[in-house]
Amino acid sequence: MSFNRENPSDNYRRMVALYRELHSKGEVHLGLTPQETYPGISMLPHTRRIKELIDKNGARTILDYGCGKGYQYDLPTVEIPGIGMRDGILDYWDVDEVHCYDPCVERFWKVPEGKFDGVVSTDVLEHCCEEDIPWIVAEMFGYANRFVFANVACYPALTTLPNGENAHTTIRPNEWWKDVFRTAASHHPQVSWHLLVDTV
Repeated sequence: MSFNRENPSDNYRRMVALYRELHSKGEVHLGLTPQETYPGISMLPHTRRIKELIDKNGARTILDYGCGKGYQYDLPTVEIPGIGMRDGILDYWDVDEVHCYDPCVERFWKVPEGKFDGVVSTDVLEHCCEEDIPWIVAEMFGYANRFVFANVACYPALTTLPNGENAHTTIRPNEWWKDVFRTAASHHPQVSWHLLVDTV
Protein backbone atom coordinates (compact mmCIF):
# COMPACT_ATOMS: atom_id res chain seq x y z
CA MET A 1 0.00 0.00 0.00
CA SER A 2 1.25 3.47 -0.89
CA PHE A 3 1.06 6.12 1.82
CA ASN A 4 1.15 9.92 1.54
CA ARG A 5 0.48 13.11 3.51
CA GLU A 6 -3.29 12.70 3.19
CA ASN A 7 -3.12 8.98 3.94
CA PRO A 8 -0.14 8.18 6.20
CA SER A 9 0.25 4.80 7.83
CA ASP A 10 -1.39 4.02 11.16
CA ASN A 11 2.15 3.79 12.55
CA TYR A 12 2.81 7.38 11.46
CA ARG A 13 -0.14 8.62 13.50
CA ARG A 14 0.96 6.47 16.43
CA MET A 15 4.51 7.81 16.29
CA VAL A 16 3.37 11.43 16.10
CA ALA A 17 1.31 10.89 19.25
CA LEU A 18 4.27 9.28 21.03
CA TYR A 19 6.63 12.12 20.07
CA ARG A 20 4.11 14.75 21.12
CA GLU A 21 4.07 13.04 24.51
CA LEU A 22 7.88 13.05 24.62
CA HIS A 23 8.00 16.74 23.80
CA SER A 24 5.45 17.61 26.47
CA LYS A 25 6.67 15.31 29.27
CA GLY A 26 10.37 14.79 28.52
CA GLU A 27 12.38 11.61 28.04
CA VAL A 28 11.88 9.76 31.32
CA HIS A 29 14.40 6.97 30.62
CA LEU A 30 17.29 9.46 30.39
CA GLY A 31 15.84 11.89 32.92
CA LEU A 32 15.46 14.68 30.35
CA THR A 33 13.06 17.55 30.95
CA PRO A 34 10.67 18.59 28.18
CA GLN A 35 13.01 21.49 27.35
CA GLU A 36 15.93 19.08 26.99
CA THR A 37 14.05 16.58 24.82
CA TYR A 38 14.66 17.12 21.10
CA PRO A 39 15.45 20.82 21.41
CA GLY A 40 16.73 21.01 17.82
CA ILE A 41 20.44 21.34 18.52
CA SER A 42 21.30 18.27 16.42
CA MET A 43 21.36 20.83 13.62
CA LEU A 44 24.49 22.51 15.00
CA PRO A 45 27.18 20.10 13.67
CA HIS A 46 25.78 20.57 10.15
CA THR A 47 25.50 24.35 10.04
CA ARG A 48 28.73 24.77 8.05
CA ARG A 49 27.73 22.18 5.41
CA ILE A 50 24.34 23.84 5.06
CA LYS A 51 25.94 27.29 4.79
CA GLU A 52 28.07 26.00 1.90
CA LEU A 53 24.93 24.76 0.14
CA ILE A 54 23.15 28.06 0.80
CA ASP A 55 26.01 30.01 -0.75
CA LYS A 56 26.50 27.61 -3.66
CA ASN A 57 22.82 27.70 -4.59
CA GLY A 58 22.12 31.34 -3.78
CA ALA A 59 19.41 30.23 -1.36
CA ARG A 60 17.41 32.87 0.50
CA THR A 61 14.71 30.73 2.16
CA ILE A 62 15.13 27.51 4.16
CA LEU A 63 12.64 24.96 5.50
CA ASP A 64 13.85 23.06 8.57
CA TYR A 65 11.80 19.86 8.21
CA GLY A 66 11.59 18.22 11.64
CA CYS A 67 13.07 21.12 13.58
CA GLY A 68 12.31 19.82 17.07
CA LYS A 69 11.61 22.65 19.49
CA GLY A 70 13.56 25.07 17.30
CA TYR A 71 15.89 26.20 20.08
CA GLN A 72 18.81 26.09 17.65
CA TYR A 73 17.57 29.36 16.16
CA ASP A 74 17.20 31.05 19.53
CA LEU A 75 20.83 30.64 20.59
CA PRO A 76 22.58 34.05 20.69
CA THR A 77 25.91 32.50 19.73
CA VAL A 78 26.86 29.15 18.18
CA GLU A 79 30.16 27.41 17.59
CA ILE A 80 30.50 26.49 13.92
CA PRO A 81 32.79 23.46 13.37
CA GLY A 82 36.01 24.63 11.79
CA ILE A 83 34.90 28.28 11.91
CA GLY A 84 34.49 29.28 15.55
CA MET A 85 31.88 31.32 17.40
CA ARG A 86 29.22 33.19 15.43
CA ASP A 87 26.19 35.31 16.36
CA GLY A 88 23.60 32.59 15.86
CA ILE A 89 22.64 30.34 12.95
CA LEU A 90 20.42 32.89 11.23
CA ASP A 91 23.21 35.46 11.20
CA TYR A 92 25.73 32.90 9.99
CA TRP A 93 23.55 31.54 7.19
CA ASP A 94 22.54 35.06 6.11
CA VAL A 95 19.17 34.09 4.63
CA ASP A 96 15.85 35.91 4.51
CA GLU A 97 13.76 33.19 6.16
CA VAL A 98 14.04 29.92 8.03
CA HIS A 99 10.65 28.25 8.35
CA CYS A 100 10.36 25.57 11.03
CA TYR A 101 8.14 22.50 10.69
CA ASP A 102 7.71 19.63 13.14
CA PRO A 103 4.45 17.64 13.39
CA CYS A 104 5.19 16.84 17.04
CA VAL A 105 5.72 20.39 18.37
CA GLU A 106 2.59 22.52 18.67
CA ARG A 107 4.11 25.82 17.59
CA PHE A 108 5.53 24.19 14.43
CA TRP A 109 3.07 21.45 13.48
CA LYS A 110 1.16 23.33 10.79
CA VAL A 111 2.11 21.83 7.42
CA PRO A 112 4.19 24.35 5.43
CA GLU A 113 2.82 26.07 2.36
CA GLY A 114 4.71 27.13 -0.73
CA LYS A 115 8.31 26.44 -1.70
CA PHE A 116 11.72 27.11 -0.20
CA ASP A 117 15.14 27.38 -1.81
CA GLY A 118 16.56 24.76 0.53
CA VAL A 119 15.09 22.02 2.73
CA VAL A 120 17.17 20.69 5.61
CA SER A 121 16.47 17.77 7.93
CA THR A 122 18.81 16.52 10.65
CA ASP A 123 18.22 13.65 13.07
CA VAL A 124 14.66 13.19 11.81
CA LEU A 125 14.13 10.50 9.19
CA GLU A 126 15.39 7.58 11.26
CA HIS A 127 12.65 8.45 13.76
CA CYS A 128 9.99 7.85 11.11
CA CYS A 129 8.38 4.51 10.27
CA GLU A 130 9.88 2.80 7.26
CA GLU A 131 6.63 2.60 5.31
CA ASP A 132 6.24 6.41 5.49
CA ILE A 133 9.78 7.41 4.61
CA PRO A 134 9.28 7.39 0.81
CA TRP A 135 6.44 9.93 0.95
CA ILE A 136 8.17 12.02 3.62
CA VAL A 137 11.35 12.31 1.55
CA ALA A 138 9.27 12.98 -1.57
CA GLU A 139 7.50 15.76 0.33
CA MET A 140 10.84 17.30 1.29
CA PHE A 141 11.85 17.40 -2.38
CA GLY A 142 8.46 18.86 -3.26
CA TYR A 143 9.14 21.83 -0.98
CA ALA A 144 12.62 22.49 -2.43
CA ASN A 145 13.52 24.80 -5.31
CA ARG A 146 17.27 24.25 -5.20
CA PHE A 147 18.59 21.73 -2.67
CA VAL A 148 17.75 19.15 -0.01
CA PHE A 149 20.14 18.28 2.83
CA ALA A 150 19.49 15.42 5.22
CA ASN A 151 21.42 13.66 7.96
CA VAL A 152 20.32 10.24 9.21
CA ALA A 153 21.70 7.77 11.75
CA CYS A 154 22.05 4.03 11.15
CA TYR A 155 22.26 2.88 14.76
CA PRO A 156 19.98 2.70 17.82
CA ALA A 157 19.21 5.93 19.67
CA LEU A 158 19.95 6.67 23.30
CA THR A 159 16.41 7.93 23.68
CA THR A 160 13.36 5.72 24.25
CA LEU A 161 9.75 6.31 23.29
CA PRO A 162 7.07 6.37 26.02
CA ASN A 163 6.05 2.82 25.01
CA GLY A 164 9.61 1.52 25.54
CA GLU A 165 10.61 1.29 21.87
CA ASN A 166 13.92 2.71 20.66
CA ALA A 167 13.49 6.17 19.17
CA HIS A 168 15.33 5.19 15.98
CA THR A 169 12.49 3.31 14.35
CA THR A 170 14.12 2.82 10.96
CA ILE A 171 17.71 1.59 10.98
CA ARG A 172 18.80 0.89 7.43
CA PRO A 173 22.17 0.88 5.61
CA ASN A 174 23.60 3.76 3.63
CA GLU A 175 22.61 2.37 0.22
CA TRP A 176 18.99 1.92 1.26
CA TRP A 177 18.73 5.59 2.18
CA LYS A 178 20.43 6.62 -1.05
CA ASP A 179 17.89 4.62 -3.06
CA VAL A 180 15.04 6.44 -1.30
CA PHE A 181 16.61 9.79 -2.12
CA ARG A 182 17.41 8.84 -5.72
CA THR A 183 13.78 7.86 -6.27
CA ALA A 184 12.47 11.12 -4.84
CA ALA A 185 15.08 13.18 -6.70
CA SER A 186 14.15 11.60 -10.04
CA HIS A 187 10.94 13.64 -9.98
CA HIS A 188 12.78 16.89 -9.20
CA PRO A 189 15.81 17.06 -11.52
CA GLN A 190 16.39 20.74 -10.72
CA VAL A 191 16.96 19.97 -7.02
CA SER A 192 20.38 18.82 -5.84
CA TRP A 193 20.52 16.57 -2.79
CA HIS A 194 23.08 15.88 -0.11
CA LEU A 195 22.67 12.93 2.23
CA LEU A 196 24.95 12.32 5.21
CA VAL A 197 24.50 8.88 6.78
CA ASP A 198 26.09 8.39 10.21
CA THR A 199 27.06 4.80 10.96
CA VAL A 200 28.65 5.35 14.41
